[in-house]
Amino acid sequence: MTGAAAVDPPAPRPRRLTVLPLIALIFYDVSGGPFGIEDSVRTGGGALLPILGFIVLPVLWSLPEALVTAELASAFPTNAGYVAWVSAAFGPAVAFLVGFSKWASGTLDNALYPVLFLDYLRSGGGLALPPPARSLAVLALTAALTYLNYRGLHIVGLSALALTAFSLSPFLALTVLAAPKIRPSRWLAIDARAVDLRGYFNSMFWNLNFWDKASTLAGEVEDPRKTFPKAVFGAVGLVVGAYLIPLLAGTGALPSETAAEWTDGFFSEVGQRIGGPWLRVWIQAAAAMSNMGLFEAEMSSDSFQLLGMAEMGMIPAIFARRSKYGTPTFSILCSATGVVILSFMSFQEIIEFLNFLYGLGMLAVFAAFVKLRVKNPDLARPYRVPVGTAGAAAMCAPPAVLIATVMCLASARTVLINAAVVVAGVALYYVVEQAKRRPWAEFLAPVPPADSSHGPATAPDDADAADLEDVRAGLLAGEPADEEGSKVEYSRLEIRA
Repeated sequence: MTGAAAVDPPAPRPRRLTVLPLIALIFYDVSGGPFGIEDSVRTGGGALLPILGFIVLPVLWSLPEALVTAELASAFPTNAGYVAWVSAAFGPAVAFLVGFSKWASGTLDNALYPVLFLDYLRSGGGLALPPPARSLAVLALTAALTYLNYRGLHIVGLSALALTAFSLSPFLALTVLAAPKIRPSRWLAIDARAVDLRGYFNSMFWNLNFWDKASTLAGEVEDPRKTFPKAVFGAVGLVVGAYLIPLLAGTGALPSETAAEWTDGFFSEVGQRIGGPWLRVWIQAAAAMSNMGLFEAEMSSDSFQLLGMAEMGMIPAIFARRSKYGTPTFSILCSATGVVILSFMSFQEIIEFLNFLYGLGMLAVFAAFVKLRVKNPDLARPYRVPVGTAGAAAMCAPPAVLIATVMCLASARTVLINAAVVVAGVALYYVVEQAKRRPWAEFLAPVPPADSSHGPATAPDDADAADLEDVRAGLLAGEPADEEGSKVEYSRLEIRA
């Protein structure tokens, strides 16, 4: 650390997120509606595989990830989120790499949405821009949405609520109009010759991941130890329903022979065939607005993750600086810059790259969940997944197999690019470590408490418990006493050059 340390009094907090806005943000972190699931019908060779996928995979993949997020976000209600979990389990070096890979995958994901917004406006003979004007439009849209993030997370949460209602509303109409035309036998259609396993698994994985992203907002949530589990489970039901109901309506109402037509954006054509031009336009407008919500939620998660890492002293203190609206100004600008740089990539390239990169980070998160159950079983977990250590390991096995499947199906180019990202992360970690030892940048440092419910933070005979307490106690600023009545004390040190 550089410079002299001085205690910085706690700054007034902006309005915090409650259950409903948090559900909306988690919904947009993961889904945003059925837009983008159309390709699973084409790559699955018909309706059967995607329907089974959206029934089975939420149980094998989404639910375990949501349960892990609910337990660890309630135990570590901090903006560092999964970075804090991995740091407590495996140390700061692994945590830094997970944080870097997760931020990179999130930025890749966010680069999709300004482009998709313009694509939906263009579909069906709508607004088509020449390449130079399109590039300017992407920049302008990214700047406008970034400014909304800058204005405050509470505004983003309320906006996400409104966008959720608007984005899902045309599918209620679609389902009602499709009901008389549905033939259940069409749900069993599959053409084995048309199945593309790589495309199918990448589509399913992308549409059902990022549950842990919202953990980086835990420090901005009202009573996170109660609010977060409620919001996570509410979002699980909303996401599964938002995928499965429109999929059943569309595939059941249209002939099975249309499976090859189900590509990105096809739901607008489904609306045209079932309800007419008015429903097509409504779905296109909802899709465009949904991409705005997806951008906002992802940008919030990515920027607050950087803030949390800065509060842990992993990256320079400038990323922890908040605007007058309580938002991390430099973290938002860093994420927005990454989005602009990556927005030139194609849709399929981005999906495969980010799935592989995200999967690497999730393997570390699942391992941290199991290790913390073994390493510190007495850690206060306001929400605890009702299984033992063996059950926790068994719960994480199916999603780990799914991640391995997606990785094995990846192209050689994807593997090489992700390997380069990991090498870049390792190099960046050592650069940051050098910056801490030299007067290159300012860093923040958490102060371990003198007393805690788990014993002295520096107990020489229990180094693992000390590591865990350093993370928890250093990050949980101003949290209430736990069930035993003990209270974690915290001082944030601002390091001045």
